[in-house]
Amino acid sequence: MTENRTYTYLNPKVALMGAGCVKEIGKHAKDLGATKALIVSGKSKHGERLALDIYRILEDAGLEGTIFPGADPNPTDTSVMEGADIYRKEDCNIIIAVGGGSPMDCAKAIGIVVYNGGLINDYEGVGKVTKGIPPLITVNTTAGTASEMTSFTIITDTKRHIKMAIVDPRITPDIAVNDPELMVSMPPALTAATGMDALTHAVEAYVSTMATPTTDAAAIKSIELISKYLREAVAHGEDVRTRDMMAHAEYLAGIAFNNASLGYVHSMAHQLGGLYNLPHGVCNAILLPYVEAYNKKVVPERFADIARAMGEKVEGLSHEEAADRAIEAIRKLALDIGIPSGLKELGAKEEDLELLAEHAMQDVCRLTNPRELSKEDIIEIYRKAL
Repeated sequence: MTENRTYTYLNPKVALMGAGCVKEIGKHAKDLGATKALIVSGKSKHGERLALDIYRILEDAGLEGTIFPGADPNPTDTSVMEGADIYRKEDCNIIIAVGGGSPMDCAKAIGIVVYNGGLINDYEGVGKVTKGIPPLITVNTTAGTASEMTSFTIITDTKRHIKMAIVDPRITPDIAVNDPELMVSMPPALTAATGMDALTHAVEAYVSTMATPTTDAAAIKSIELISKYLREAVAHGEDVRTRDMMAHAEYLAGIAFNNASLGYVHSMAHQLGGLYNLPHGVCNAILLPYVEAYNKKVVPERFADIARAMGEKVEGLSHEEAADRAIEAIRKLALDIGIPSGLKELGAKEEDLELLAEHAMQDVCRLTNPRELSKEDIIEIYRKAL
């Protein structure tokens, strides 16, 4: 942190947490003036079932809805424009997203186009959404992305094959819902990937150049909870209490990065997702220890704190030695929950590394990384992570 800086903290107006809380969304939708909702879900059968459950909750509250099961696993500009057309044709006046980060990002982007016009590609970057979005309720069914409560949306540009980061306080959802009963059906691999996504959010926010005592508190508590509960959530996903703890962990990580931003892990992961259509959480999990091995050299004391939060014994160690323990703890957690060992296993190619690095250097998430990285540094990190 530096002196003489002011801070703005962005969070949803309302956050609903705990088993069964999804049943309250009808009332909250009415409070927001809703009459008909566009319900955005993923393209899978599971996504459509979730959307139908939300439709019935709204119906019981006397509200109408139309389902758009069009969010790709990495939501695209084309699906956003399709959803915006449906919103207008169906005369909707609220958007409700249900699922993981993909439908929630898609929903935010649909809202941008509906209220601001043009193409979603026009809004890449920071602070370009001048007219806000329609009322938005986000029902989260994974414990990782925190898209249910952030001012970020990540959309794939299908022509350039890159992920666009769109960041604006005006797209922060009105109501964020984290009901652990909706998370018990997550398979182990998805639980692992989304949990490591949350850990990446917390770590990057804690070492961000925009970190504050408020974001630090959220990030460190998130790291503690993930270190304690993620292995259990992967092994015993039916345990509602464990799911609830992971929901709190990912929400705290969201508070941290929504206000302190991120770093080069996300800048680099976005490019992998855009070029190869890879799962975001897995890309983050693989890259995290490699990027932070670079970052720890400039803020070792911060990584010593992370080591403590992950349960490492660091008494008597220097900051540098404790920082090494943090990196190893991250690697061990990923290994324990079955994260792939390298990017090559996902299909990444050596010949694409320069292009990936060039695109990563344009991603807005890099701006708050604690260490300046050159293109050569980024290529080397990608190479190590292969």
